[in-house]
Amino acid sequence: MMSKDFKVLIHEKEIGKRVHELGAQISEHYKKKGAECLYIIGVLKGSFIFLSDLVRSLSIPCEIDFLEASSYGASTVSSGEVKLVRDIRFSIKDRDVLIVEDILDTGHTMEYLLKHLSAQKPKSLSICSFLDKPSRRKTAVKADFLGFTIDDHFVIGYGLDFNNRYREVRSVVIYEPN
Repeated sequence: MMSKDFKVLIHEKEIGKRVHELGAQISEHYKKKGAECLYIIGVLKGSFIFLSDLVRSLSIPCEIDFLEASSYGASTVSSGEVKLVRDIRFSIKDRDVLIVEDILDTGHTMEYLLKHLSAQKPKSLSICSFLDKPSRRKTAVKADFLGFTIDDHFVIGYGLDFNNRYREVRSVVIYEPN
């Protein structure tokens, strides 16, 4: 599976349980709001595995789109400069929108995305993040729906990567480059 020994931070079974709970929580929230169809925007590339599991846990209709933003490059530290690599394809005007992100770190990427998407006048705009690392936050961004809060470790697995590697690791593990 992996060529090196990593310290597991969140086991695969814990992830599955929490994603199922999040799906129920999100479904209930949008049912109470009377949302006809939730428009979900996955932030590529890191969120794709989480998004896939999450939508299968929902009990409400949804549509899925993706955008891609980057602030890390080949580093383990965010550059703070956000680049929109790929934008959504359809209008979100007057739609209930949920942004699905792999990790909230400094908050720069999410702050950028919130401004970008808010300009398109959605009915509502919420954030669901698999992980949150509040100790590194540089902005006031916070998730409406959250999987796990973690300490300041660089983590990989369950879609999160280092230099586009290790996304396939089923647990969330701490990555310490040699």
